Amino acid sequence: MQALISFRELKKTYVMGETEVKALQSVSLDIFKNEYVALMGPSGSGKSTLMNVLGCLDTPTSGEYFLNGTNVSSMTDAELAEVRNKEIGFVFQTFNLLPRLSALENVALPLVYAGVSKNARLEKAKEMLVAVGLGDRMDHNPNELSGGQRQRVAIARAMVNDPSIILADEPTGNLDSKTSYEIMVLFEKIHKQGNTIILVTHEPDIADHAHRIVRMRDGWIDRDYKNENITTAVAVK
Repeated sequence: MQALISFRELKKTYVMGETEVKALQSVSLDIFKNEYVALMGPSGSGKSTLMNVLGCLDTPTSGEYFLNGTNVSSMTDAELAEVRNKEIGFVFQTFNLLPRLSALENVALPLVYAGVSKNARLEKAKEMLVAVGLGDRMDHNPNELSGGQRQRVAIARAMVNDPSIILADEPTGNLDSKTSYEIMVLFEKIHKQGNTIILVTHEPDIADHAHRIVRMRDGWIDRDYKNENITTAVAVK
């Protein structure tokens, strides 16, 4: 079976003045379709650098990265932008919503870049907002929504292009424990629908929702193991 994501001896070195910082040191990793993976590690472990390469936000110094069978390691910025828009849905800790746009307009935004007609993109955005439980908040701007609602908008936006990967960077970092659990319920639902989820977190209780955990340390993969104690998120009625 071909991996959805395949890293081969991936290295990333940053030059800061006369100092070289080896953020990634020969990382090899395969992630398959419909996996639910938590990427963990302390500050300086390389997990943020790996996330940026994985999300086509940065390129490796050496090594290869295959995404859906395509080598994206040496693509230009324009080519990487196209891959990001088609293949990856991003969910960030700080939501990254445009404050002057409604929830509906925020969700529809990736479809503008994809060249989808206005009517079609608004219909798809409505569908996504209903799917995350915000059918009654479509016309609200971000400042009129709670933190949990804003993260639901961000998840709907990540899903609107039907990406092969959902990349979530500390998605519960700005939320209280109850709201965090509700967001993890939503991720569980998305995973059951067949999506591949990669969750970047430093919180063990959040990582425990994933089926596989990859721990990084000093630019290397320290441990890569199946989670035997999965926390299944179930909506509370």
